[in-house]
Amino acid sequence: MRLSGKVAFRDIETGVWVLEGDDGRIYQLAGGDRKIKKIGSRIEADGEVDEAALTSAMVGPVFNVRRYRFL
Repeated sequence: MRLSGKVAFRDIETGVWVLEGDDGRIYQLAGGDRKIKKIGSRIEADGEVDEAALTSAMVGPVFNVRRYRFL
């Protein structure tokens, strides 16, 4: 699956990185590397959505990033 959107940080629990998707949904980012963690950056990412994953942040489904690029 391919998603694009803006990277954001949510100050929940210990903090969580999310993708504010162009599709209007919020995804919790998992995977990638530390370079992806730039507030306000626009990215396009390939990966899989894990709708069944439970997290303490509960901001949205977890998106497991395989690869990404900055737009």
